[in-house]
Amino acid sequence: MPGKDDGGPAGEREYGFPAPLWRALARHRPPGAGRVTRSWRSPLRGPWLTSVYGAVLLATLPLVILTGLLDYLAYGPQFDQAFPRGVGWLRLPQVDWPTRPSWLFRVTQGLHVTLGIMLIPVVLAKLWSVIPKLFDWPPARSPAQVLERLSLLLLVGGVLFEIATGLLNIQYAYVFNFDFYTAHYFGAWVFTAALVAHVSLKLPRMLSALRTRPAAGARADTATTRPEPPDPDGLVAPQPGPATVSRRGAVALVGGGALLLGALTVGQSLDGPLRRTALLLPRGQDPGDGPNGFPVNRSAAAAGVTAADTGPGWRLALRGGGREVTVDRPDLLAMAQHTARLPIACVEGWSTLQTWTGVRLRDLAALLGVTDPTSAQVRSLERGGLFNQAVLQANQVLDGDSLLALRVNGADLSADHGYPARIIVPALPGVHCTKWVAAIDFRTDG
Repeated sequence: MPGKDDGGPAGEREYGFPAPLWRALARHRPPGAGRVTRSWRSPLRGPWLTSVYGAVLLATLPLVILTGLLDYLAYGPQFDQAFPRGVGWLRLPQVDWPTRPSWLFRVTQGLHVTLGIMLIPVVLAKLWSVIPKLFDWPPARSPAQVLERLSLLLLVGGVLFEIATGLLNIQYAYVFNFDFYTAHYFGAWVFTAALVAHVSLKLPRMLSALRTRPAAGARADTATTRPEPPDPDGLVAPQPGPATVSRRGAVALVGGGALLLGALTVGQSLDGPLRRTALLLPRGQDPGDGPNGFPVNRSAAAAGVTAADTGPGWRLALRGGGREVTVDRPDLLAMAQHTARLPIACVEGWSTLQTWTGVRLRDLAALLGVTDPTSAQVRSLERGGLFNQAVLQANQVLDGDSLLALRVNGADLSADHGYPARIIVPALPGVHCTKWVAAIDFRTDG
């Protein structure tokens, strides 16, 4: 009797494909496709469990996306110094990144990294709950489902790509042969578009599954755990086996894994005792003792800065308002000193709060007669590299706690922390808190 599996009229009506195409698909079923699908026998799989994991991701992934975009803005794309540079129509609006609260970038970048890591078990559990569907044959049952499966492919591929590249960047393991910033940025937009499409298609079913599954079913122990009724999406196993864990246990396992990863990560964004729990801290838990005992992202040796560059012959060139003034470190120490307790935070997720002392940037601008700078370009002694200079916005130059720092925690800066002078600005990404400063140009031309 003709049916949907042999390409007869019923199949044509149900799947919406032309009969010849459907017959061709039926004849070319991949070897073992049916056996693979039947081998997934967990009675836990079904709309309710999938929807629980989906609801968690729906509540948290937008925060990961939002903090990532905010961090991109923090790098100052209006000065062509956010990476990637050429993003075309995906370029974000040009805004002045605020300097208050001073911990803003510390929180956004810390949330982006920590929450992203914590969601790894949830993402994997969500994929586990739907993985039998990846082996369905035919891969789509109607032209509309073709579009759905394409969006799902982009969604799954996008989230796995973002997780993998993000983790490798955090650990400074650049094993891929492409630029991290470019790939991560465009990958994020692909993932975001796929997420919006997937949510638009699946949100009604997710809400329905969460409403119809009795709460007692989630609280059942292993012995009383039963499969859900068959569902239109085919998530429920056709031949379920006995339960080895309850649904409550599965959710607790995933939640416990997320909390464990959070405990191993969050300390890198905090100071104090929790720093010792940050086993995933990329720069290690023991950056040294003394006033300069906090993480270093790029050492003087790595930057090619030598003692000869920073010794008694070091001079700082200040330019602006048609004038140029050259000062040395004793000149700077003789100027009015200001002390501020400010965090420094890096894109890899770690941050630290330290006490900095130095000359206000606005006082250096005033030395040149520039009282209302529109921006300032800071150049470093660092040789080469992407970040040997940075442009600061007007509000960053004029903030009362924005410093050319000479000392930290009451001691001279170490060579690795930027001796003889470095930039410290509230809420500024650490990579733009330029070390080993050689020149500052205060601009008044917009």
